[in-house]
Amino acid sequence: MSDERAGRHGRHGRDGHDDVDGQVAQGGARARARAETTRRALEIATRQLGEVGASGLSVRAVARELGMASSAIYRYFPSRDALLTRLIVDAYVDLGAAATAAEARVERADHAGRFRAAAHGARDWALAEPHRYALLYGSPVPGYAAPADTVAPALTVALLLLSVVEDAAASGTRLRRAELTVDLRRELGDAGALVETDVDPGVLALGVQAWTALFGHLSFELFGHLHRVVESRREWFDQLLDDQLERIGLL
Repeated sequence: MSDERAGRHGRHGRDGHDDVDGQVAQGGARARARAETTRRALEIATRQLGEVGASGLSVRAVARELGMASSAIYRYFPSRDALLTRLIVDAYVDLGAAATAAEARVERADHAGRFRAAAHGARDWALAEPHRYALLYGSPVPGYAAPADTVAPALTVALLLLSVVEDAAASGTRLRRAELTVDLRRELGDAGALVETDVDPGVLALGVQAWTALFGHLSFELFGHLHRVVESRREWFDQLLDDQLERIGLL
């Protein structure tokens, strides 16, 4: 082996692997540091939601609490809207995960039980995370338009409930159908094609109504509109679910 080659191997290891490993380690450390900064920024921003609401969310305030120059935080979130979008997507993902986990614990053939479990999973999450729920279903944030990448996570609970209805139909359950105008049947047929379901538009209509009733109820409950009207909130929620399940034909 020549002195030149020996020296090269002595400095860098065989085939330069020491340099490569060092670069990988350095890159991994940077990625971990970035992930930790992002996590802390989102944690601070989530707390801001409870203190000043979504409309008062400030990227600069997040940077100050991180001890970071405001110009630096924009490398993580280039605008307030980018930060809002990340908070919205994360909230939809967590809401969907809570509903999905609750539904998964129920026997597959128990369609009504699965529907109830998914709804209660969503409610439990909303009660535990009221400010994040308000970000999703509260007042729109002035000047903010949600981008397309919020659509798929926003539909998680709706598609979960639809999957229960599809399974019930496939098992031979005689589901009810809403009487629809020509325009509504066409629109719901288009919506069904978009989410790749062959459920009859009349059945889908009742499912959509159940979905909107579910979140309408949660909004009334979380935003104080049931105060001095109904105090037995869980029982009231169960009554709502029973009514919707009967309308669909799952009871």
